[in-house]
Amino acid sequence: MGSGETGDIDSGEVRQMDKEVLEQYIDACELIKETEADIQRVKKQRKTIIQDSVKGSMHDFPYAAQSFKIQGMTYSAVREPGALAAYEHLLEERKAQAEEIKIQVEAWLNTIPQRMQRIIRLSIFEKKSWGEVAIRMGRKATADSVRKEYERFIENN
Repeated sequence: MGSGETGDIDSGEVRQMDKEVLEQYIDACELIKETEADIQRVKKQRKTIIQDSVKGSMHDFPYAAQSFKIQGMTYSAVREPGALAAYEHLLEERKAQAEEIKIQVEAWLNTIPQRMQRIIRLSIFEKKSWGEVAIRMGRKATADSVRKEYERFIENN
């Protein structure tokens, strides 16, 4: 694989990594976290049993008032038992797609020069300013020189 290319693990295709996919990496990482939280919420909702108490009386005379405890699952979980499972499956698919983007970017990142790996990690993944990136890069780097180096690399790959 040449510089800027990554192999698709499943199909064996080689594709060019572009700036858009690089920027999607951040969103993919956040989407994975958010989706995991949604999956936990759905699993918890499936297990939630609601309790309440109601008052009533006996059917026959002497109509004495009594308190009854009732419990059960939420209406939506009982009415459509497969709906939560289907929603959970959709969330799992969303998470898998985001993880695929994350893996593609990580694999591509390992194929480029180490200096550019650092620049991309700092500027794109950690969202540092070009000035902060230049300070971390050292070697008399300036904000403009690091930005130009990144722009040339993205343009050529």
